Amino acid sequence: MSKTSVMEFVKKYTMILVLILVTAFFAWQTDGKILLPQNINNLIAQNAYVFVLATGMLLCILTGGNIDLSVGSVVCFVGAVGATMMETYEMNMWVSILVMLLVGLVIGAWQGFWIAFVRIPPFITTLSGMLVFRGLSNVVLNGMTVSITNQTFIRIFGGGADCYVPDFFGGNGFNITCMLAGVIACVIYALLTFRGYFARKKKGYETGSFNAMLAKVVVLCAVLLWFTYNLSLHKGIPAALIWVIIVVLIYGYITSMTTTGRYFYAVGGNEKATKLSGINTDKVYFIAYTNMGLLAALAGMLTIARMTSAQPTYGQNYEMDAIGSCFIGGASAYGGIGTVPGVIVGAVLMGVINLGMSIMGVDANYQRVVKGLVLLAAVIFDVVSKRKNQ
Repeated sequence: MSKTSVMEFVKKYTMILVLILVTAFFAWQTDGKILLPQNINNLIAQNAYVFVLATGMLLCILTGGNIDLSVGSVVCFVGAVGATMMETYEMNMWVSILVMLLVGLVIGAWQGFWIAFVRIPPFITTLSGMLVFRGLSNVVLNGMTVSITNQTFIRIFGGGADCYVPDFFGGNGFNITCMLAGVIACVIYALLTFRGYFARKKKGYETGSFNAMLAKVVVLCAVLLWFTYNLSLHKGIPAALIWVIIVVLIYGYITSMTTTGRYFYAVGGNEKATKLSGINTDKVYFIAYTNMGLLAALAGMLTIARMTSAQPTYGQNYEMDAIGSCFIGGASAYGGIGTVPGVIVGAVLMGVINLGMSIMGVDANYQRVVKGLVLLAAVIFDVVSKRKNQ
């Protein structure tokens, strides 16, 4: 492999290489504790909301580096509404879930209207939403904690100790269903990758090196099998992971395979040119922020299920975790660049840093310092790379 090929490989997979190095560092510092099956499971459960919010935040950032500062408050408000409906007023769980999703959708549409059609800057609009919905959360909960007792809701959205996909094969201490799911996922991924490669080659498109593609498939499948093996050793597939997979697959498909998804990249790349080409850029902004409200509602349900309660303080700094995951995962601060898989890598990296420092007993204040520096480094890398390319 030539020096140029190595440089291109490093540039393309920078964050994955960083994730591997950071994981190896914490494995060394914690005597391998961070790689224990229980801790890998905790990484998913504790960061499910980050994966969901970061996926929605990516669409906002793609439109030109815009962000949504209100998502943490919306998570808290939606959770407060749902908990109050189910516990205080004893309403039907499914009705409560529907109302929570509608509340998130309406909040997203409200903010999207001002941003898209009135052209109020997203920073100002969502900063207002952060204050408004944090205050409304306190009003709904009356400053108190509301406990969630509906076990069905808790199990569906990944809270509690028994919220796992059951092992249909009755494995004794090893979840066969989980391991089988990992093997099937690897087979599907490999088949789709090879099919896409040969289809592009048949049409005369640039395909790149077959060996590089094969190496990528082997490495990713090995990582996935290692991951599912460790989950199999500790209860299996968490319910929260199912929601994360659903969100990632849906939005990964939208951003990479649909016309609407390409509009987000086009607006972020050059909004004026996109508008002149006949694309309704106002609608793109509106969809991005309406969608963010919907995913914030889902993150709210995941949060109150995991905590088995709703509190006025929930959701604090959630927006920072989501924004940080996007930029660390390769999204450009200028918009137009970023992928859902990249965002997931960024979210995992943030989670590994949090978990690793927690196991090491690092003070929470120093954890914030490290996360802030990592975020700054990611944005600096993006800015410097763009200047070199120009």
